[in-house]
Parts: sequence; C-alpha cells; structure tokens
Amino acid sequence: MKKKFRIGRLVVILVLLYFIYVCVTQQQTMASYEKEANLYKENIEDAEKQRAKLENVKENIDSTEYIEDVAREKLGMYLPNERVYIDITN
Repeated sequence: MKKKFRIGRLVVILVLLYFIYVCVTQQQTMASYEKEANLYKENIEDAEKQRAKLENVKENIDSTEYIEDVAREKLGMYLPNERVYIDITN
C-alpha cells in the first residue's frame, strides 16, 4: 500500500512539474508574440503617417505654393527679384 502511495505521489509531482514547465514556456512564447505584435503595430502607425503625408502632397501637388517650394528646395530656382540668403557658416 505504501509503494502505491509513493508511486502515486511521484506521478502527481511529475505531472505538476510538467504543468509548470508548460506554463513557463507558454508565457515566454506569449511574450515574444506580444513584442512582435507591438513591432507590427509600430510599423502600421509609421505607414499610416507616411500615407497621410503622401495624401497631403497629392492634394497640394497642383498648387502654386507647392510648385514654388519644390522649385526652390530641389531645383534651386527662385522668382525674379526674390532675395536669397546663403548661410556661409556651414
């Protein structure tokens, strides 16, 4: 009777240890999935911000102000009689 009690106790202890092991590994897996989900959320937010900027550019692309800004910044073109200041400290 004592041997059965010891074997039963051993089986219960082994089952409990296995249960603890499974819980710990699942917690680690869930934590890694949560980090990955947060990374994807950040990527989605960045893409949405970029999309909003592009939508703004799309709406203003035909405006005179946008064309003048692009001509000044990217092409180095200026309006006649426009004063241009050059920073020589750089």
